[in-house]
Amino acid sequence: MADVSRTRGDITTHPDVGEMRDRYARVLGGRDVALVDGPVFLLGLYCATSPWILHFTTSQPALVTHNLIMGIAIGLLALGFTRAPERMYGLSWAMCAIGVWMIISPWIVGESPDAGVIVNNIVIGGLAVVLGAVCAAASAKSTKSTPRA
Repeated sequence: MADVSRTRGDITTHPDVGEMRDRYARVLGGRDVALVDGPVFLLGLYCATSPWILHFTTSQPALVTHNLIMGIAIGLLALGFTRAPERMYGLSWAMCAIGVWMIISPWIVGESPDAGVIVNNIVIGGLAVVLGAVCAAASAKSTKSTPRA
């Protein structure tokens, strides 16, 4: 059995340490918005489950399906922001578009929605617009500061 308890030394002696640091800086260059990924995912999770939380599954069946699909879309965007931020933050404006759609959807998709459903979708949509704008601003900032190779 190998002795795994002994230390191997400091990584600063590794021959590729400079290249590894540069790559790490490139990948995490625009990650000052990393704390937004979690709230975006939670927003998607809430959006998908809100019909059952607020009990409008019987009064608004079309909005149930709509909110479930939109919640899954927001959650997938959040997972994409986390998994491949350098490629996905370009889709931050899609979050803003989803947010605007969530604000107006009760009147388009729903059938005479009550105030609770309207307020729920307006809050979800407003948060999606704000979080999408934060992600888009961070993407624009990282694109300006990161030189292209």
